[in-house]
Amino acid sequence: MQMRKLGKSDLNVSAMGLGCMGMTSVYGPVANRQQMIALIGAAVDCGVTFFDTAEAYGPFVNEELLGEALAPHHNKVVIATKFGFDIDLKTGERRNGVNSRPEHIKQVAEAALKRLGVETIELFYQHRVDPAVPIEEVAGAVRDLIQAGKVKYFGLSEASAATIRRAHTVQPVAAVQSEYSLWWREPEKNILPTLEELGIGFVPFSPLGAGFLTGKIDQNTQFEGSDFRKLVPRFTPEALAANSGLVDLVKTVAARKGATPAQIALAWLLAQKPWIVPIPGTTKLQRLDENLGALSVELSAEELQEINDAASKMVLIGARLPEGALKMTGL
Repeated sequence: MQMRKLGKSDLNVSAMGLGCMGMTSVYGPVANRQQMIALIGAAVDCGVTFFDTAEAYGPFVNEELLGEALAPHHNKVVIATKFGFDIDLKTGERRNGVNSRPEHIKQVAEAALKRLGVETIELFYQHRVDPAVPIEEVAGAVRDLIQAGKVKYFGLSEASAATIRRAHTVQPVAAVQSEYSLWWREPEKNILPTLEELGIGFVPFSPLGAGFLTGKIDQNTQFEGSDFRKLVPRFTPEALAANSGLVDLVKTVAARKGATPAQIALAWLLAQKPWIVPIPGTTKLQRLDENLGALSVELSAEELQEINDAASKMVLIGARLPEGALKMTGL
């Protein structure tokens, strides 16, 4: 397995991680627990060392799943989890909005340690910026947890460049997680230059555009019951039809390279910076194998330029998240 270092930190992880959110929430029915434990174990066997979860996924059940699945592998893996939503730590009730008060952060950390069955959280992200709490106080709370040995590294998710800078002055930020793919390239404007300047790693979520870049979704696709894509403007039939040129581009390159569209989309992402570690999610072993196969796909400078030139001529329509979720990002 290829390894990558997240910025200037000492956090070395597999060049591709595994996003575990979809195993317990968001993409329709909850997957079979034993099958997901087996899938996580298979990822470890393939050399994956970087696993992403959060208290909000469930809530709580995703962390519990990883805690059970990775119990035999704690010396081999890095588990990243998150705080920041306003969730009752006893009942799991989701309140309205975010909560990054320092005392709450520390309570979330204690609960996550128990669910994950670890002594230290390797990477602890603020899931969403809390406008009611200065980011300096958030960074200070995580610094306290690091000094207490309960957390090793501090991360931010969906934060602006200005917020990243402010946090970094209080407690060095090891990694930032935001959406990034050929489908959503906004981080290239301000986030990536800031991370490169400060020496911070980048962990793109939805590196396959929530499935769009696999080429298996079109305007006729029907999303099941609780699948969040039913609420996303970019997944309306009209948007899917209008944006199909991007998938056609990836398919064309894939056919020429003897790869799948998903592998081309991931290979493109991996080629952007050596400190980028995408975390595609899946509940299927064959998709795990397919995604990891992207690590063997090499795109030449000419091929990357071809993709960028063609993509730059496309105007993609539809917001990447529902309006309420967009308001909760710091971007």
